Amino acid sequence: MCAKLVGINHVALEVGNVDDALEFYSRFFEFRLRGRVPGMAFIDMGDQFLALSEGRSQAGDDERHFGLVVDDKEAVRAALEDDGVDVLPGRRLDFLDPWGNRVEIVDYRDVQFTKATPVLDGMGLQGLQKRPEALEQLREKGLL
Repeated sequence: MCAKLVGINHVALEVGNVDDALEFYSRFFEFRLRGRVPGMAFIDMGDQFLALSEGRSQAGDDERHFGLVVDDKEAVRAALEDDGVDVLPGRRLDFLDPWGNRVEIVDYRDVQFTKATPVLDGMGLQGLQKRPEALEQLREKGLL
């Protein structure tokens, strides 16, 4: 018998310097710091978190990436452009951070990824609703 995958608790992202990474990401995202230990910082995302770990040693990522779900994708696009960060070509909203990590930005309203109402409420996102296409994806899987 195999265990069923339930979700992702966190993603660990290697950066050159944790303080620099916190400053960089705070220009595009509103977040609360969950905690810090030497060489690491933990950015709270409700019931999940992003771990920033000092010590990036490999080359940048061309295709390998991770996706961050946000409440307003276009606000992130505008902030990136205002800050002079290059948005990568293609239909998605992808960019590289200063350490070569490829980040894809996904709008919560457009994907089947769902947070429980109490989690959204606790994050100050009361009333954030899925768009019809995302709701249909959830229905097709029997998740609504």
